[in-house]
Amino acid sequence: MTQRRAFIQTTLAGALVASTGLRQAWAQPSSVDQVKVLYGFPPGSAGDICARRVAEKFAGSSYTRNPGVIDSRPGAGGQIALNLLKSAPADGSVLAMTPFSAISLYPHIFRNLQYKPFEDFTTVGTSSMIHHGFAVGPMVPESVKNVRDFMAWAKANPDKASYGSPAAGSTPHFIGALLGLNNNFDFKHVPYRGSVPGVTDVVGGQIACMFTPHGDFIANHKAGKMRILATSGRTRSPFVPDVATFAEQGFPELTVEEWFGFYAPAKTPPALVQAANAAINAALRDKGVQDAFTVVGLIPFGGTPAEQQRSAQLEFERWGPLIKRIGFTVDS
Repeated sequence: MTQRRAFIQTTLAGALVASTGLRQAWAQPSSVDQVKVLYGFPPGSAGDICARRVAEKFAGSSYTRNPGVIDSRPGAGGQIALNLLKSAPADGSVLAMTPFSAISLYPHIFRNLQYKPFEDFTTVGTSSMIHHGFAVGPMVPESVKNVRDFMAWAKANPDKASYGSPAAGSTPHFIGALLGLNNNFDFKHVPYRGSVPGVTDVVGGQIACMFTPHGDFIANHKAGKMRILATSGRTRSPFVPDVATFAEQGFPELTVEEWFGFYAPAKTPPALVQAANAAINAALRDKGVQDAFTVVGLIPFGGTPAEQQRSAQLEFERWGPLIKRIGFTVDS
C-alpha cells in the first residue's frame, strides 16, 4: 500500500507539473504593443528603406497593432545595433535587421566580436535580396566600360586605384579585395559609415569607385553621374538589365546575392517569432512595399526562420576560407 500511495503521489505531482507547463505555454504572448527595429547603418540607404517599409506594415498584424519604429544605430559595420539587440528584452518588442555579413562574415573577422551570431540571436525571417554593384564616378575616364577596362586603368593609375565600401569587413569590401587579389593589382580599400557617404564621394570625384548594394547606385547611374560596371547576382539585375554580371565578364567567384534578415534576442518565445515572421512575409506581399523596393534595387525575399538559419550557416562556411585568404582581421 505504501508503494502504491507513493506511485499515485508521484503521478499526480508529475501531472500537476505538466499541467502547469502547458498553461505557461498557452499563456505565452503572441503579440506585442510596439516593436522597435534596430538598423545598424545610416538612414537613406537601400537597407534602411527595406527596414522602414516592412516595419510600418506590422500595424494591424497578429504580431502588433502598431507600425514598427526604426531605431538607426549606425557604426562598426552594423555591430552597434546587434550589440543592443543582444541585451534587449526577449519579449518580441525589439528586433534588428541586418545584412548576412554581420552574422556570417564577422565571426571570421573580429577577434573580439561582442556577440555570438548563432547563439545570441534567434532568426525571424529574411526580407529582401540584394545584388551588389561595382560603380565608377567622374575620376574614371568614360572609356572605361567594363571590369577589365577598369583593371587596365587601375594598373596604369595605381595612385587613384581606391574603392569604397559601406564598412570594413562588409561583403562589398571583400568583393573588391578579391577582385584586386585575384587579378594582381593593388586595390586600396576606403571604408565608409554606410553606402550614402561613399556614393557622395564617388559622384564628387573624391574616390574612383565603390562596391555596395547596387540599388544605392541606380539613381545616379540613370542620371549619368556614375556608371555601374558590374553586378554580383547569378543573373542580371532586373533594375539595370543593361549591366553585365561579374560572372558574365569572367569573374564567377564574385557572384554574391546577399539578404537582409530580421533577428530577435535569443530565447524570444516561438509564438512571437512566428507572429513576427508572418508579419514580415505579409509585408513583402504588399504592392506598396514592392514598389518601394524597386526604387532602390531590392528584391522581396521572404521565408521561414529555419531557411534563414541554414542560409546564414552556409554563408559562414563559404566565406571563412575566402576571408582567411584575403587576410583581413580586426582586433576590436
